[in-house]
Amino acid sequence: MPQGVSRRGWLLAASSLAAPAGWLAAPQVAHAGGQLEEPLMDSVRTALSSAIANQAPPEPEFFSTEARIHYLRWLGTMSDRLRRRKPEWEIRRDFLQTVWYESKRAGLDVSLVLGLVQVESAFRKFAVSSVGARGYMQVMPFWTRVIGDGDAGKLFHMQTNLRFGCVILRHYIDRERGDLFMALGRYNGSRGRSPYPDAVFGAQRNWLFGEKPQLPAG
Repeated sequence: MPQGVSRRGWLLAASSLAAPAGWLAAPQVAHAGGQLEEPLMDSVRTALSSAIANQAPPEPEFFSTEARIHYLRWLGTMSDRLRRRKPEWEIRRDFLQTVWYESKRAGLDVSLVLGLVQVESAFRKFAVSSVGARGYMQVMPFWTRVIGDGDAGKLFHMQTNLRFGCVILRHYIDRERGDLFMALGRYNGSRGRSPYPDAVFGAQRNWLFGEKPQLPAG
């Protein structure tokens, strides 16, 4: 964080919508990753453990042609918005495809996850915070010890990091009975305080997509 700038001021500036280029040029500092170690349900452990074994970006599946078209339009729109952060098309596509898949798998809004990644790591795969949190979603290394072999380096693998981050956020939302404000605070280690949730909600607006997929008849 730049000297002379408060954490609240920096976070709110990073989520400003008045100038989209502003967050693209924001200081590349990782700001979160203050999750606390706590007991996990077996289903959460299983979801996290399976991520470590996966290597390739997952392939989304669709219930209809309309749903697939909706996804491709979303992918094109988000790709244009992310181009300055990730210039290479293949890397950008794989990242967005994995965010889509892991968000849907965890029952999360994709725009919320992208907003969280923006605030957490500024879309940097190898970001490390001052407390040691790693990767796109700034996952704390203790999670790999809780459910795996303790190799924190695996948190730099794209799908592993996004799976961990989405499952952990879903876990916190469930713990907070659906209260996103409190769940985001828990994810950041600042439960009950507003700067971090406000920043994520602000950043989320950069990733909203208006089109709705058509549901199959009947």
